[in-house]
Amino acid sequence: MPRLLFITERFPPDIGGLAASSLRIASSLARLSIDVDVFAWSRHVPAGRFVEQTLAENLPANLKVYRQGLYRQWDMTMQSTMSVLEWFNQQHKYDVVWGHYLQAASFLAVWFAELHGIKSTVSARGNDIDSDIFPGGDLSRLLWTLNRAGSVTAVSADIAKKIKVLSGKPNVEILPNVVDTTVFNATNEHSETLKSALGIQSGEIVLGFSGELRQKKGIEFLLDALRQVRSHTPCCLLVIGDARANQQTEIQLYAAEHPQDFERLIITGHLPDAAAVAAHLSVCDFYLQPSIAEGMPNALLEAMSCSRVCIASDAGGIPEVIKHGENGFILPRAQLNHLGTAVIEAIELDSETRTRISAGARATIETSYSLAQESLQLERFIGELLSSSSYESNSNLPV
Repeated sequence: MPRLLFITERFPPDIGGLAASSLRIASSLARLSIDVDVFAWSRHVPAGRFVEQTLAENLPANLKVYRQGLYRQWDMTMQSTMSVLEWFNQQHKYDVVWGHYLQAASFLAVWFAELHGIKSTVSARGNDIDSDIFPGGDLSRLLWTLNRAGSVTAVSADIAKKIKVLSGKPNVEILPNVVDTTVFNATNEHSETLKSALGIQSGEIVLGFSGELRQKKGIEFLLDALRQVRSHTPCCLLVIGDARANQQTEIQLYAAEHPQDFERLIITGHLPDAAAVAAHLSVCDFYLQPSIAEGMPNALLEAMSCSRVCIASDAGGIPEVIKHGENGFILPRAQLNHLGTAVIEAIELDSETRTRISAGARATIETSYSLAQESLQLERFIGELLSSSSYESNSNLPV
């Protein structure tokens, strides 16, 4: 049975889209009769130590997860990680190394694979490309990783295009995020009970957002939209998740300047599982995703799978999913200050149009962004990778 080393910066119980995609992809690979060892870092393990993580019983038995404690400095963390990976390879002799997220994880995956003559593949998620291109990032390390990787995958065509421009690689495989449509589906069961528990008032329009409130996700546009829409009709903003710690000042400022609007900001905090997230999405009348930068946001796909009417920016791969006026609405990033106006216009749509758009959202996910679709793509991709010619060094490529 082939053996694959999967290196990622986040893995559950870590929260966020990167962790969710790591679990999903690693599990799918294991179900394709590949032994998968996941390596992830953790701040909850003493620095330098590594432990095997206990997994849920419903996950494949040939999936193993190991966590290593982070040092304060990345250079110490990476050197320590290389020692652990050396030991792993002595025990198992890997056929493929997969780096999930281009920064630390993929750099180490390619570096380790090059040193040991192992095939490598890396996956770009979105923020890893954008944050390294511009000053403050690490463009030289990004280019080295892309050029030396045996193959590259991207979560959207937008990210794939950027990779081709940066590295000159002619072929970038697109492996988009997907949704478990059996969990994320439109259901009104217990919705009134949940609304009451959340403090949603009778007659209020519920605007939804899922994830971490932060600048990248357009926190200022979400808060301003709440103010604009409330001047038109009773509404609340339901944040399914939490605010990043460094955004608390902005929220407190909003509370001071718009106290009545702030009272209708409902933040759930981190929810225990996907079913709870789906239940909260189902009480939303409209879902908002005013992102400034994106790859392929899991939260948006989940909202569409729950048949929500979505209004999103044109960041990253979002326009690849939403077709304006057919299965949702797109607002250019340069016009996000008009998000409130866009919501008001959506509220005023007739019920037939809203039903058509919400049905279109669900149909898009079922057709192109389901677990079954991902499984087929991964089976083909990993099959081609394992059957390709034996490893050849990329040492002739420019650094």
